[in-house]
Amino acid sequence: MKTLGIIPSRYASTRFPGKPLVQIDGKSMIQRVYEQASLSKSLDQVVVATDDIRIAQEVERFGGAYIMTSDTHQSGTDRCAEVLTQLKGFDHVINIQGDEPYINPEQIDLLASCFQEKTVQLATLIKAITSQEELLNTNIPKVVLNTAGEALYFSRQTIPYIRNASEKDWLKAHTFYKHIGIYGYTKTVLNEITKLPSSSLERAENLEQLRWLENGYRIQTKTTTLETLAIDTPEDLNRIFKS
Repeated sequence: MKTLGIIPSRYASTRFPGKPLVQIDGKSMIQRVYEQASLSKSLDQVVVATDDIRIAQEVERFGGAYIMTSDTHQSGTDRCAEVLTQLKGFDHVINIQGDEPYINPEQIDLLASCFQEKTVQLATLIKAITSQEELLNTNIPKVVLNTAGEALYFSRQTIPYIRNASEKDWLKAHTFYKHIGIYGYTKTVLNEITKLPSSSLERAENLEQLRWLENGYRIQTKTTTLETLAIDTPEDLNRIFKS
């Protein structure tokens, strides 16, 4: 079984245009993500998927591999599916966020391990929430699970609601999980989910994984104890340099 790591990367970010090329300690963000992903023991190949020649030229400069994709894709998942039409022979895909320059390769390996179970269709990572700030932050998607560790629902709101406890005591009353935005797919399921129309829950929460759940797909989760550091805005980058 062969696993392909894909890093979707676009230049025209609304909140931070050109962020894949921003310099972090002497290396571009996309180079740092690529190098971290290449340390994973689970990936047979790593490739950047982009629609921008500037990003392609940067990947070529540092010796990485890239695939040019359409500029009409609405998500990284769609971009991953196009890559699979150009690269053959892979059974699974790991979709690695292009704005996490310090992603730990152990997280990639943990996610890939989900596919040791042949019934797994889709997979993602979760992490226990430990602070009230994260718990109530609507920019951080939360997830609730069934007894098999599969996702039941994702929401920007705090879920579940603890009826018989004060909000300030919720973390003592229940283990809450946040979603870590790295995905794994089987080749077959990746091709299927990109053909699905946008769903009502997806539009309501602006979370693409809800489209998959609404259509009956199962999403296996694994719990990581490692934190991630995504750079969505210039302010996020400034915080790195101050830390």
